[in-house]
Amino acid sequence: MPTFKDPVADADELREAVRGLAHATRTIDDPTAVYAVLGSISSALASLSQSLHQLGEFHDGPTRKQAWMNGDAHAGRAASYRESWELHRAAEMIHQVAECVDRAHEIEATIAYDIADYPSLAPVPRPLPDRGLSL
Repeated sequence: MPTFKDPVADADELREAVRGLAHATRTIDDPTAVYAVLGSISSALASLSQSLHQLGEFHDGPTRKQAWMNGDAHAGRAASYRESWELHRAAEMIHQVAECVDRAHEIEATIAYDIADYPSLAPVPRPLPDRGLSL
């Protein structure tokens, strides 16, 4: 359950949730689930992009001036700048990936599946009730 306050705990939960999704999508028993899964992935990617930008912004601010490496403030500021650059760059890449997933989600909305191809979705034949009539 997300805390909305503890980034370390929430990042750990994200890791486990994505790992679980990777296992769960090895086989798809219900093709109609793909639409919902893509919608959730799209939303998650948007939040991930936002999180990476926010982490980058952390290094854009006063933290950069306070960073140091082995007692060298110049090296610390340079490292903070490089980290910020990489985080913003990754956030933009994730944003582009999210746009691709959004398009796939839109296309998935136009696809219909024949339930005859998926026995787990076919209606279950039910026996007719015995009404005590015999021939």
